[in-house]
Amino acid sequence: MQKGTRLAIIGGSAVEQLRGFATAQTVRHTTPWGEPSAPVHAGAFFGVPALYLARHGEPHAIAPHRINYRANLRALADLGATHVVALNTVGGIAPAATPGSLWLPHDAIDYTWCREGSFHDGVLLALDHVEFAEPFDAAMRALLGDAAAAARVSLHPQAVYGCTQGPRLETAAEIARLARDGCDLVGMTALPEAALARELGLPYAMLAMVVNRAAGLSPEPITLAEIRREAAACMAQVDATLECLAALLASG
Repeated sequence: MQKGTRLAIIGGSAVEQLRGFATAQTVRHTTPWGEPSAPVHAGAFFGVPALYLARHGEPHAIAPHRINYRANLRALADLGATHVVALNTVGGIAPAATPGSLWLPHDAIDYTWCREGSFHDGVLLALDHVEFAEPFDAAMRALLGDAAAAARVSLHPQAVYGCTQGPRLETAAEIARLARDGCDLVGMTALPEAALARELGLPYAMLAMVVNRAAGLSPEPITLAEIRREAAACMAQVDATLECLAALLASG
């Protein structure tokens, strides 16, 4: 393990707990951009120093467009995060993006609006333009890919993630548009989260769990019960992948 390594995990919808995470301290941390969604759990994850933050709060109550993404990422950075893994539930657009599958996005398109998307907005920090051609860190993606292989978990190695505003789900026409744009997955929270991590110099990658086919692609209406059921099924794969990721970080 490199000196000072600290893995941060951001949990999304239906991610209530992580197998192997031992909380030593719960930290309430205020940043210049306000407070994060929830107190940050600091401890160890399979022996690796780690942080855990519930993106939507504890209990799950904060809508995607109301999350204080800047406070979330700043708090993790302030508390020593060196690597960030985001856990996201998504809808499947690509034919192979069926419920229960696990994906490792490599690119993204932002369809959101009016979100506070930068630290460098000329208010608290000077205006800056950060390179963002590859929104998900290549080295972190490679580590997650190696971890999934070690865990014998089937992981689709790339995908384009379309980020919509929420909290409502999309219309069939909106999903058809995302498909024409090249999106394989649809979710509501990767942006500006990934961009803020980049501004802070935090290597950030996502494990995306497909919990439903997107609007217009499923013969049945999308329900919260379906989302929760599929997310619970995916978590076994996620847990196994993250355990192997912790081993790789510990050995590297």
